[in-house]
Amino acid sequence: RVPVLILSFFQHALNSGVRRYHVAPVLCQRAKVAMSHFEPNEYINYEKLEKNINIVRKRLDRPLTLSEKIVYGHLDDPAKQEIERGKTYLRLRPDRVAMQDATAQMAMLQFISSGLPKVAVPSTIHCDHLIEAQSGGEKDLQRAKDINQEVYNFLSTAGAKYGVGFWKPGSGIIHQIILENYSYPGVMLIGTDSHTPNGGGLGGICIGVGGADAVDVMAGIPWELKCPKVIGVKLTGKLSGWTSPKDVILKVAGILTVKGGTGAIIEYHGPGVDSISCTGMATICNMGAEIGATTSIFPYNDRMKKYLGKTGRADIAALADEFKQHLVPDSGCQYDQVIEINLSELKPHINGPFTPDLAHPVSDIGAVAEKEGWPVDIRVGLIGSCTNSSYEDMGRSAAVAKQALAHGLKCKSKFTITPGSEQIRATIERDGYAKILREVGGLVLANACGPCIGQWDRKDIKKGEKNTIVTSYNRNFTGRNDANPETHAFVTSPEIVTALSIAGTLKFNPETDYLTAADGKKFKLEAPDADELPKLEFDPGQDTYQYPPKDGSGQHVDVSPTSQRLQLLEPFDKWDGKDLEDMLILIKVKGKCTTDHISAAGPWLKFRGHLDNISNNLLIGAINIENGKANSVRNALTQEFGPVPDTARYYKKMGVKWAVIGDENYGEGSSREHAALEPRHLGGRVIITKSFARIHETNLKKQGLLPLTFADPADYNKIHPVDKLSIVGLKDFAPGKPLKCIIKHPNGSQETIMLNHTFNESQIEWFQAGSALNRMKELQQKSS
Repeated sequence: RVPVLILSFFQHALNSGVRRYHVAPVLCQRAKVAMSHFEPNEYINYEKLEKNINIVRKRLDRPLTLSEKIVYGHLDDPAKQEIERGKTYLRLRPDRVAMQDATAQMAMLQFISSGLPKVAVPSTIHCDHLIEAQSGGEKDLQRAKDINQEVYNFLSTAGAKYGVGFWKPGSGIIHQIILENYSYPGVMLIGTDSHTPNGGGLGGICIGVGGADAVDVMAGIPWELKCPKVIGVKLTGKLSGWTSPKDVILKVAGILTVKGGTGAIIEYHGPGVDSISCTGMATICNMGAEIGATTSIFPYNDRMKKYLGKTGRADIAALADEFKQHLVPDSGCQYDQVIEINLSELKPHINGPFTPDLAHPVSDIGAVAEKEGWPVDIRVGLIGSCTNSSYEDMGRSAAVAKQALAHGLKCKSKFTITPGSEQIRATIERDGYAKILREVGGLVLANACGPCIGQWDRKDIKKGEKNTIVTSYNRNFTGRNDANPETHAFVTSPEIVTALSIAGTLKFNPETDYLTAADGKKFKLEAPDADELPKLEFDPGQDTYQYPPKDGSGQHVDVSPTSQRLQLLEPFDKWDGKDLEDMLILIKVKGKCTTDHISAAGPWLKFRGHLDNISNNLLIGAINIENGKANSVRNALTQEFGPVPDTARYYKKMGVKWAVIGDENYGEGSSREHAALEPRHLGGRVIITKSFARIHETNLKKQGLLPLTFADPADYNKIHPVDKLSIVGLKDFAPGKPLKCIIKHPNGSQETIMLNHTFNESQIEWFQAGSALNRMKELQQKSS
C-alpha cells in the first residue's frame, strides 16, 4: 500500500484549505486510511470486505451485484449465513450510525435505557429538523437555538457521554453532511432518516431505519435486514440540456410507484452512469426512498473519485481504486428486475400532486393541471433540501436566474433557497450564486430541512386555500410542507423550479416557451450549465462539529421529570402468554396512510423526545372509512365520535386492547419510529393491513406490536369499524406460520380469516418480551 500512501500524500498536499490535516493520521498509521478525519482512529477495512465477499461468492458460485457485495461483505457470519434474496434475514455489521435530531432524541433515550456505557461503532447526531423557516437563515437559526435549547443540550450532553459526534444546529442537513464527510465506496451506514440512501451517490449501502435499529448497531448487536432483492436500472445515453439527475428518479418513481421498490435495493449501472455527477447520483439515491426501496446505489467511478478529492478525502479514493473490483458489480450478475432508461431521450419531469410517483413530463403538466382542476399559478418555488442542495444544483439554478436578471425579470412566485450544509452555504456565498438567487427574488433559509419536512411558518395563504407550490424536494404528501391539505405540491429539479418560479405558472415549458423581458422583447431561457464542483476548494464556513471526549463517563445528561419536550422511557409490558381476544378497532383507515398521517411532523416535531405528548398526534391525519373524516372515530364504549388519540387513551384507561386496520403500503414515507411507539404507548396491539412499507413494519415489530397482513387482501372488506377482533394461536406463533383472526360482528355472527406475518424467531422474542429493547435487557441479564 506504500504507493497509495505516497499518492494520497501528494494529493492532499495539493489541496489547500482546512482539510489538509487529514494527512497526518493516515501517514502515521501507514497502511490504514481513516473513515473520516473526525475519527482518525477508525479505519476503512476493505480487507475484511474482500474476505467476506470471497467467502460468499464461493458459496453462491455466481457473479454478484454491487449491492450483494457490500451487503454480504458486512455479514456477521458469511460462512454460515443463509442467503436467499427476498426470503432470509441477514445478520449484518454496519460500519457506522447517523441520527437526525428529531429521531436522535428517541434513539438516545432508548440507548440510555439499555444501560450501555458507550456506542460500539462511530455514530453522529445532526441538528437539522427543528429549525423553522420564517424570515431567513440567521434569524431562523437563532430562534431555533432559543426554542430548542433543552433538546439541543440533551443531544449534546448525551453525545458527549456515550461517544457520539454532535453536529450543531446550522451545520446542515444530515445527508449532505454524510456525503461530505462520512459516506465512501463500500461503506454500510444506517441512519434514522428515510433519506439516508443519499449516501449511495458515493457507492455506499446507506439504509434508513428506526431508532431501535440504530440502538442495536450502537450496542454492538448484529443488525437484521431481510435479504434484499436487487432491481437493476441500466442507464444508457447521456444527460444534457434541461434534463437533470432528478429526472432519472422522477421517471423511475413513475415506473415503479411508491411501493414498487419495497424489499429491494435499486442498483444503477450502465454507460450512462458516467454522465452523472457524484452529487447527482446522491439525488437519485435519496429519492429512492419514495419508491419504498431499501436503498439505492451507484458503482464507484471517476465522478466519485473527483468528489472525494474535492472534499479532502483523496486518500479514500486512492484506497478505493485499489479495491475497485469489489466496488462495482460483477460481469454477468443477475438482477430480479431490470429497467432501462436512455438518458439522451429522457425529458425533464415534474411529479405530483399529493404523491411522488405521479410523473409528468414538464411539457405536459400545464395541460394536465388545467384538465384536473389543479391551480396552475405557482405561489411559491422552493429549492434545496437533502435531495437537491449541492453546489451543482445551486449553480444550475443560479444560471437560470442570471438569464432572467439579464432581461430585467425576477420571480413572479415567492422563491426560497435551502443550502444543504454550512460548507455549501459558505461556498455559494463566496462564488456569487447566493447573491444571484437573492437578486432574482429568493430568500436564503437556514442550513436545515425547513419546509421540506413542514418546518415552514407560511404566511402567504390561509389553511384550506387551494394553491400550487413547486419544490426540488423528495416528498409531497398531503399537507406535508405547510399543513394545508389544499396545497398542491409538485417535485422537480431545482433548475425547473427556478424557471417555473420566474414564469409563475405550471403552463411554462422552458424547453420551448418564451418569456417577455422588461423591455417587451421575447426571449427563451437557455439550458443551464454549471460546474459540478467549485474551481477553488470548498469553503468550510463556521466550525459546527463537537467531538465527543475520550472519556465521557463523568458527563451528566439532564432530563427533567417536568419537561414537556423530553421524557425518559418506561419499558413496555411483556406479552401475557394469552391470545389477543375481543380487541376493539380504533380506526379502519381508508386509502394512503403514510407515517405523516400516523405521526405528523411540522409543529409536532418539538415533542419527538416526549412519548406521551407526541402521542396526541396519533393517526390524526388518517381518513376513517366509517365517515370519510380525519381525526374522527367512533368510541365503541360510549358510541360518541372524537379524536383518534383521545379515543385510544380512553381504551387504554379502560384496559381495552385495540387494533388498526390499514390499506396498501401502510407506513410509507419517513422512518420515524414514533409512528410505532405511539400506538404501543396508547394500548395498541395489532396493525392489520394489505401491505406494509419496510421501515414501518420493522419499527412496529421492534416495539412489541404485531404487524400482520391479510392472506387474502379482499378480507379488508370483511372487517367493519364496529367489529371486535381476536388473534388466536399465539402460543404457537412461529416463522412462516399464519395467524388466525376471528371477526365478531355486532349481530353475533363471526368470520375467520388468516393473517400473514414476516416475523423470524428473534423477532417473535421481541413480541414476547414486549419490545426489542426489553429483549436486549433480558439477554444482558442472562450473560451477566
